[in-house]
Parts: sequence; C-alpha cells; structure tokens
Amino acid sequence: MSRNDEQNHELSDLEIKDAQVIFKSVWEELEEEIGHENLQFPKELILLGGAPGAGKGTHTNFILKTRGLTCPPIVVSNLLVTPEAQTIKDQGGMVGDKEVVGILLRKLLESEFRDGAVLDGFPRTRVQVECLKLLVDAITQLHKEYQDTPLATSFRRPTIHAMVLFVSEQTSIARQLQRGREIAAHNREVTETGIGELLSQRATDLNADTVRRRYRVFKEQTWDALTSLKEIYHYHFVNAEGTIDEVEANILKELQYQSSLELEGRTYDRLRGLPLAEEIVVHARQELVRRLDSYELMHTDLFARVVELIEKKFIPIIQRHAISGRAIVNSEDPLLDESMALMMLIDTFSERGFHAVIDKRIQDIPERVDLKTGQIERRTKSVYRIQIYFPGSDIRRG
Repeated sequence: MSRNDEQNHELSDLEIKDAQVIFKSVWEELEEEIGHENLQFPKELILLGGAPGAGKGTHTNFILKTRGLTCPPIVVSNLLVTPEAQTIKDQGGMVGDKEVVGILLRKLLESEFRDGAVLDGFPRTRVQVECLKLLVDAITQLHKEYQDTPLATSFRRPTIHAMVLFVSEQTSIARQLQRGREIAAHNREVTETGIGELLSQRATDLNADTVRRRYRVFKEQTWDALTSLKEIYHYHFVNAEGTIDEVEANILKELQYQSSLELEGRTYDRLRGLPLAEEIVVHARQELVRRLDSYELMHTDLFARVVELIEKKFIPIIQRHAISGRAIVNSEDPLLDESMALMMLIDTFSERGFHAVIDKRIQDIPERVDLKTGQIERRTKSVYRIQIYFPGSDIRRG
C-alpha cells in the first residue's frame, strides 16, 4: 500500500468515527425528545444530488409525481438558515455535517413525509454518507423490532434511491450565470414597477469565479460521496444535459415502479407467482403499497387464502380472455363474504396491473315446498360478479 493509499485509508477511518459520533449524538437526542416508538421515518428516501445548475429544483416536482408522493421536497440548503450557515453558503462552501444531520432527521420525522421524501442536497460529504448508512441501519432495526406488532405499518422496510443529475462543468457554469442574470433582471423590474414578487437571488450565481468554485466543490467533495452510494442503494445516474422533456423521460425510465423494491419481502414473495400485466398501475401507489403490506403483516392467513383463490380460480379464466382484456368471473366462494377479503382481492389485482370491479348479488333459492301448507322454504346465497380489465393483446387484422 502506497503512502497516499495509507493516508486515504486513515482519512476514511476518521470519517467513519466522526459519523458514528455525530449520528449517535443526534439519535440519542431524538429518543430522549420524542420516545423510541415515535422514531417513525419515511418508507422511501430519494437522495437527489447533482452539480449546480443540473436542474434539481426544476425536476423535483416531476420526481415526486412519478413516485406518487404529495409532500414537498426537503431542500437541505433551505433547512440551514442560521447566519453562520448562510455566510458559508454565500461563499460557495458547505455547512458542518453535525448540523445538517441533526436538522434533517428532525424534519424527516414530520408526519407528511411518512410515505416517502425527496432529499435535495443530501448526502454531500463522506461523513454524511456514513451517517446515512447508520440511519438506514437504524430504520431497518426498528422495522425488525416492530414487524410483528400493531405498529408494524409505521416501521416499514426502508427503500433508498440515489439519483444523480449530471451536467458538465461548462453547462453548470452557463446555467448558474444565466439563472443569476434572469433573476436579477426580474427583481429589477419588480423594484421599478412595483408589480410582481421578488425572487430569492443566490449570490453565487452572479460571479463567474464563484459559480466555477461551486462546481469544483461538487466534483471534489460531493461527487465522491454520491458515487459511493452506487454499491449500497438503488442508484440512478441521469444525464441532465438535454431539454426538460428529455431529462424527465430519463428520470421516468429510472424510477418506474418495481414491486420487488417497494413491498415487504414477505409480501412480494406472496405475490410474485401471479402474472404481471404490461402496464402497472402507479396511481395512489403509496396507499396501495401500505395496504398490501398491512395485509401480509397483520392478516397473514386471510391474505394467503385470497391470493390462492386468485391463482387457482381467477387466473385460468383471465388467461382465456387475454385477447379481449376483459374477463368476468362469478363466484360463490364464502371467503368473499368477508369484507376484508374483497379489499384484498381488489388491491391484489391492482398491484398486478389489473382493474377489478365487484358486484354482490343476493339470491333467494327455493329448496323445499311443504305440500300441506304450500309454504316454500328458501335459502339466500351471495353471488359475486367480478369484472377484471387489463391491457388486451393487439391482433393484426388484414
């Protein structure tokens, strides 16, 4: 091992120790403040990073929509509003790791981020990467601790996506300066006319040397931190050089729904034998995932029976109607008399890419006639008419 390698190795060990001290301190403070069982972090974290001018702010809402999240993004730089932090940012530098981690963890515990959160600008340093690993380990441990309790759905297995929007130094500098010119012009017009609202102006966008320094700080410090996530979490490298539509197409391709990544392992194993439709329903994804996981964790036996019913009774009929994309199944199975089973059936079909509509009909069935009185004895039965829709097969006709 060379001397430089030894120095890098020693630096890595120091960073790990620093991260352990920082995270332990913050975690203990949180436990004392709110209690162990209230450490309920988001199910999904999307770590959005990129060079200055790469378009993180431009594309964040699209990313949120793609993942079915309705909460606002967490822009880490906006969380750091102390005068000392602002001075460092204005100079193109970065705020200390302990302050970043402490403020961020408290923000993540807010209820609106329970299903997931987009983190714009975290992690940016190697120490923050180590703190992230410790956080994910802690959330995973909480998941294991509570998975067989009534609080299981509040401590779900975390899913971590690292998304990097990348542009060249030339593009980064040009976009930062253009942004600075446009905001400055807008603010001058607002000041002169009194019409409109002033926009926040980044001091770093007004000077070519400063914007160049921001990019170099990104490459020298943040880039290594982001690429180190490649071997740990789901990693998405997005070319952000193109138009907004082109970049959004790249993002959509990277973040398409995959049930194997989002569901509990037990839930996915339960469902993986069922065939997938070509188009997976992604609307209301977070609610759907939460319900399915709760079925597996809290109503295991009933859920297993519903999946078995679908596999044995429904799928053969659906396969025979693959061309039309519409199948109708009538069932008198008493399992469907349970309202929870009907919910499971609908959600399971939705997860697999189908749309199911259920109509319940009550029928009176004559069983016996009393010959002396002429009275007819009847029994009632429930018949469930399930209509199942899915993308049918295209047949070429000529």
